Parts: sequence; structure tokens; C-alpha cells
Amino acid sequence: MKKTITFLLLLAIVQIQAQEFIPLWTKGKMPNSKGLVIKDSINNERVMQVGMPGIHAFFTSNQENKGAAVLIIPGGGYHHLSYNISGFQLAKWFNTIGINAFVLTHRLPISPDLKEREKAPLQDAERAMRIIRKNAVAWKIDTNKIGVMGCSAGGHLAASLGTIKDDFAVVGDEFDAYSFQPNFMILISPVIDMGVLGHKASTENLLGPNPSAELLKKYSLQFQVSSYTPPTFMAHAFDDKTVSPKNSLLFYNALLENKIPSSLHIFNQGAHAIALRNNPGSTNIWTAICEQWLMEINILKN
Repeated sequence: MKKTITFLLLLAIVQIQAQEFIPLWTKGKMPNSKGLVIKDSINNERVMQVGMPGIHAFFTSNQENKGAAVLIIPGGGYHHLSYNISGFQLAKWFNTIGINAFVLTHRLPISPDLKEREKAPLQDAERAMRIIRKNAVAWKIDTNKIGVMGCSAGGHLAASLGTIKDDFAVVGDEFDAYSFQPNFMILISPVIDMGVLGHKASTENLLGPNPSAELLKKYSLQFQVSSYTPPTFMAHAFDDKTVSPKNSLLFYNALLENKIPSSLHIFNQGAHAIALRNNPGSTNIWTAICEQWLMEINILKN
């Protein structure tokens, strides 16, 4: 009984920090599900299990609203979601610069409920983008100014949204008509490669212990960049021992080859999953650089 009360209190705290929680799928209509009852589980500011995927909405005030939005995907190695440090805190910052933010709680590929583990996170991300676009008029958002941001493995899922064209989220309802393609991407300490340069745990959690060569290449996103991919901002640290900065280099090189206007910053310090604040040295100015970049690509106006 005590454990149940504690869990409910934690869930209530998560809900309170956002203005609204919007489920992605109607009951009984969630694709790629075996129909098992999966309970949401939270521990130490980490979502450990997702039964009801959705988005936590953080809206700006009407006066501060710049008409832009960003879907934020927390990191966690596809094992959990660090919803606070790489989700809610970032959403609050985006609000300060006039951008509406939506933090994604997606199904984890290690869930026993999934039929195809690797598709579930991207299914939920695609659906989230469609929900934002469908409600754009009501939320005073320009449908040409909706981007995605992700940290670490969340960066991999964000980059998947901007490179993989497969529609995994089509379910035959009114949301299918809306595009899930982001207009810009912000990737912080992202996992890109599913091979030797990637993050082994993220690869195994997403693709399983023995993925085929075809699956490894499909989700090694440096191979998926094309004219479909939107302008991208990337930040990584030279001393990242968890996800090599070579991941960002691989992706940036593919962006260059495809002539995608983008910005890459490899900071001297910062280790893994550069935070919003309290970073060492010059790494602490990444948010200021990112804001200026959003002005350069006309998501924000001076």
C-alpha cells in the first residue's frame, strides 16, 4: 500500500509540472501492442516503464508566444526516460524564449508489450508530431515552425524523426493526414551510429541483442540523411566518454553532403548529455548559441 501511494504521489508531481498531459493513442487503438497491461513506473526522476505514451505540454503566454513549437525527447539509453533534466527543464527554457514545448513520454523498446521493439519509439514520436500539427491553430502555432529536440538516445529518436520517412504511426484516423516531419532539429550529445562508434546499450535496447546488418544500417542515421532532413543544430562535448562526439561528426558530414543548413559545436568540456545550466567553461553558452541559430533559420524573429 505504501509503495502504491508513493508512486501515485510521484506521478502527480510529474503531471503538475506540465500544464497538460495529452495521451497519444485512444484506448484500444495503440499500434504495435500485444494488449498487455503495462503500468507507468517512475523512479528517481526517471520513467522506467510506459503504459500510456503521451506528451506533457508547456505553453507560453499569449504575449510571449512566437508561434513556434518543439517536441522534446528525453534521453535514457532507450532503457528509461530522464524526463526532468532532459525534458521538463528544457521545456521551461524554451518557454522563456517564446517557444511552446511538448515533452514526449514514448514506449520503451524493452517493453514486453511490443510486437516490433524498434518501431515503438518512432511510432510515438510521429504520432506526437501529428497531434501538435492538428492542434496548431488552437494553440497559435505556425505549422512550418515545429521542430524536435533530443538528448543522448533521445537525440537518436529525434534524428530518426527527421531522417526516416517510414510512416509507422498510420492507424486510420484523422491524425494520419498531418505530417510528422520536423521543420528543425536540435540534437544534444546524440547517439547516431548503431555500429562501433555508437552506444552499445542504446543499440541493444532498441534493436535487440542480435540485430541484422540491415537493421543496424537503417538506424545508423548518418546513412539516412537526405533532402528530407531539416536544418539541424548539434552540441557535443570532446570529453564525452559515453557517446563519442564522432557520432555528431558522422551526422554533420552527412548533412554537409546533402547541403542541409546546420550548425555543429563540439565543446571542450561537458561530458555526456550536456545539461541546460551549470556546464563547465564555454559549454554553458550552448543555449545562447542555439537561440541565435533559431533566429538565423527564422524560427524566432529578432
